[in-house]
Amino acid sequence: MREEDFFRRYETLLTLPVLRQMSRYRQHGSVTTFDHCLSVALLSLSIEQRLHLHADEYSLVRGALLHDFYLYDWHTGAGVTRPRLHGLHHPGTALENARRYFALNPIEENIIISHMWPLTLRTVPRCREAVIVCLADKICSIRETLFLRRGRFSEKD
Repeated sequence: MREEDFFRRYETLLTLPVLRQMSRYRQHGSVTTFDHCLSVALLSLSIEQRLHLHADEYSLVRGALLHDFYLYDWHTGAGVTRPRLHGLHHPGTALENARRYFALNPIEENIIISHMWPLTLRTVPRCREAVIVCLADKICSIRETLFLRRGRFSEKD
């Protein structure tokens, strides 16, 4: 799926004000949480299509877009009780927030709660969509942390 087709297909979801709230928070370097989730969704869809994994694409994209829907700045600790343990606890917070605003199916719930595996040992990806997002999240996080932060290439590269 081409990027413009992606944006056209998921426009309604991408423009929801509650989802756009993630644009207020930094994720890695200068990358916002919204932009990170968008990158994870695009990469997840690309992995699924290139490897012909026959995943539920709609659930894959929704889960990827909501996987970090925790709505606080983990860098400052504002809005979070244990900022040092953010990596362990934010999947649960993201899932609670996503349930508050969206009707989720079991695939989407598993994507959100298990995306930090293996750091979160007890929340294992249990479907192919969750494995794809878990992998895409690691790739995007490394890219954002090591390269975008240091200005080695732009997000468009």
